[in-house]
Amino acid sequence: MKILFIGDIVGRPGREIIKDLLPGVRKKENLDFVIANAENAAGGSGLTVKVVEELLSYQIDCLTTGDHIWAKKEVLKILDTEPRLLRPANYPSGVVGCGSVILKARNQVTVGVLNLQGRVFMQPIECPFRVAQKEIEAMEGKTSIIIVDFHAEATSEKQALSYFLDGKVSAVLGTHTHVQTADETILTNGTAYISDVGMTGPFRSVLGRSIDAVLKRFLTSTPT
Repeated sequence: MKILFIGDIVGRPGREIIKDLLPGVRKKENLDFVIANAENAAGGSGLTVKVVEELLSYQIDCLTTGDHIWAKKEVLKILDTEPRLLRPANYPSGVVGCGSVILKARNQVTVGVLNLQGRVFMQPIECPFRVAQKEIEAMEGKTSIIIVDFHAEATSEKQALSYFLDGKVSAVLGTHTHVQTADETILTNGTAYISDVGMTGPFRSVLGRSIDAVLKRFLTSTPT
């Protein structure tokens, strides 16, 4: 079975890359299931209903997100009604949306997707370790494939979660930093891991943002 995970899609350039390349890659590689982190796909931060619909039309099966999912309030109205759009599962109880889903791939095999957010150097929310354990237990018997998008800042937290989930999930894939790491590995009990898968967006940029705007912010310490 072939599953493709796409790193943070950033703005219109990122969406255009998906539109131009994904259908061909999916056909050439005979992909069964495609997951993409899309928390920055609308204007570089957040999502809109239109952008969600656009990305799903490009043959993406599941969209994961992170802390920027709340940047554009418009998308909140579909978080409860679009099962293919996830927000991190470890937000407090009662928050709109869902953090995990089980979907059928093209080959009719079920795939579980779990979206989590880190707490180190980020907003303090519920423990991703304990929430992951609970979510995985809920999927038990329903699927043998679970892909985890861990949207986190600290490599230490990402590595720790990968060892905590080793043998319990198929892969722990880091997102959020937009810079692909070179530490991809298969852990002792068979779980695949990488600290960050990188981004889908403009190469000549600072994490997908305008170089000039970012430099101005660093030089003047004022918002841009």
